[in-house]
Amino acid sequence: MASMMFTDCSSMSSTLLHVNGRRGAILFRQCVGQLRLRSTASDRPCSLSIRCSSATSVDGKAVAKTIRDEITVDVSRMKESIGVVPGLAVILVGDRKDSATYVRNKKKACESVGIKSLEVRLAEDCSEEQVLKSISCFNDDPSIHGILVQLPLPSHMDEQNILNAVSIEKDVDGFHPLNIGRLAMRGREPLFVPCTPKGCIELLHRYNVEIKGKRAVVIGRSNIVGMPAALLLQREDATVSIIHSRTKNPEEITREADIIIAAVGQPNMVRGNWIKPGAVIIDVGINPVDDPNTPRGYRLVGDVCYEEACKIASAITPVPGGVGPMTIAMLLSNTLISAKRIHNFE
Repeated sequence: MASMMFTDCSSMSSTLLHVNGRRGAILFRQCVGQLRLRSTASDRPCSLSIRCSSATSVDGKAVAKTIRDEITVDVSRMKESIGVVPGLAVILVGDRKDSATYVRNKKKACESVGIKSLEVRLAEDCSEEQVLKSISCFNDDPSIHGILVQLPLPSHMDEQNILNAVSIEKDVDGFHPLNIGRLAMRGREPLFVPCTPKGCIELLHRYNVEIKGKRAVVIGRSNIVGMPAALLLQREDATVSIIHSRTKNPEEITREADIIIAAVGQPNMVRGNWIKPGAVIIDVGINPVDDPNTPRGYRLVGDVCYEEACKIASAITPVPGGVGPMTIAMLLSNTLISAKRIHNFE
């Protein structure tokens, strides 16, 4: 189907955002960019010079810094008041470079706000029992308030069995089935919400985007992002549709959305002609695409073609610098929430 054939879009600058320490206070300025794109109607290239002055760039990096500053204050207050420092334990299995980088970034983020972090590294060929033993030790450790098992796990392990072993009171990733079940049920509250979806909703809140009564489309239905994001939007009284690999006419459904959360892992899948004028777009995707003009030989793009979307949407997250920093900020927030709950600290 022609509409599902996507071409790459080059990066460009757009509206720049600065968020100050007060919730929702935003200053922004416009800038100009050059755009080259391919026609969505055919494979014929067209070259356009467009003034990028429509969409507000939803600056997740700035919002995440504000949240980290807020967490730092609370961690310091907790330590001074009751002598408790929130603690996060991370279990890393194997030697995947991307996983090691994620864990390193999480540890650095913990240090930056005063949260204690512990790390257990296990060999790629270790047994599932070894992982479960590490989880059990952290479950019983009163100085640890959050446990994170870095995914993906090696193929010989039962991921669900391992995640279920994490105490629900310390499940700061929000993946325990009881937490997801509570998230799905009206009148129930999960102890924790998965970090990336929570970060998406927090961005909407911090930018004063109205959710109640709006049409929202979530592209992707993974247990980690798509499904919990849809549940969170429902909790905010949005009317939610989910686009997945078996959805017919995804463009038509997406064009009805006031809010789009794209989390499908396909570079530049959502094109300008999918987007309703004035829609707000949260782009969770972070995909490497070849680019010989960069030192690394590639660059990162989202699931939404930013250069086309920023001319139509009212606000959009950049990639990188949008949802990514929020995910780690929400992990820190969940760890602090856990420590407060365990120690009855307000």
